[in-house]
Amino acid sequence: MSQLTPFYNTYRCTGAAAEDAEDLVLLHGWGLHSIVWDDVMPALLETFRVTVIDLPGMGQSPLPADEYSLDFINAHIEAVLPRKFHLLGWSLGGLVALALAAKIPERIQTLVTVACSPKYVVADDWLPAMPAAILDKFSEIYAEDNEGTLIRFLALNAKGSMTMKEDVKKLKDILFFCGLPAPRALREGLGILRDTDLRNTLAALTIPTLMIFGEQDQIVPVAVAAEIEARGYPVKISIIKGVSHVPFISAPDIFTEALREFWQGANVT
Repeated sequence: MSQLTPFYNTYRCTGAAAEDAEDLVLLHGWGLHSIVWDDVMPALLETFRVTVIDLPGMGQSPLPADEYSLDFINAHIEAVLPRKFHLLGWSLGGLVALALAAKIPERIQTLVTVACSPKYVVADDWLPAMPAAILDKFSEIYAEDNEGTLIRFLALNAKGSMTMKEDVKKLKDILFFCGLPAPRALREGLGILRDTDLRNTLAALTIPTLMIFGEQDQIVPVAVAAEIEARGYPVKISIIKGVSHVPFISAPDIFTEALREFWQGANVT
């Protein structure tokens, strides 16, 4: 496997804990990069030392010439992870986080996923999900129009939110800030979303875990939350009203309050 180091940055805690603060790692979603967290970063830094990582081929991270899979992504980001840390992943980054929780649970103190499902596409035993044909169509269109497909996907991220226009504008600004992601990372990243099934991983979690959903999410339907609760998976659920797939952009204050409540319950803050 190629040993190219992903881009990452670590920010000092601004709160009372300062140098003694615990570590929090943030993982972004498909097509974007770590600047997506900027609106909530000041609140997070009040409690934690925060490390942001750009997934391979996205943002400022290089793309090694290996098969693009969850194992591939985790193998590359493990090298820059703190020894022990809290983990927060959004969308594709949530799947990466779940896979890490199965691989190195002893290093992860708490886990938060945002707008993430253990299985993104519908199946006979998993109905609250996106039809596989939608992701396949994105892949097909992407081959013809890279930039246009990214823009359409960003619009889908914000569709249904009370702040949709503002959210789409902000997502576009973030997208172009570091230049467009590597095409192969995007194509094969869609494949990860289409093919991954981490329901058994979710069911076996022993780490304190919160899953945050947007009430109007068009990519991960809020019905996923009810399905997870019905199956008795060992996680806490938070649903943020009036937002879609990017609650940390649409409602940063409500989002960070949900995090605080979870971490307080887990004796973190």
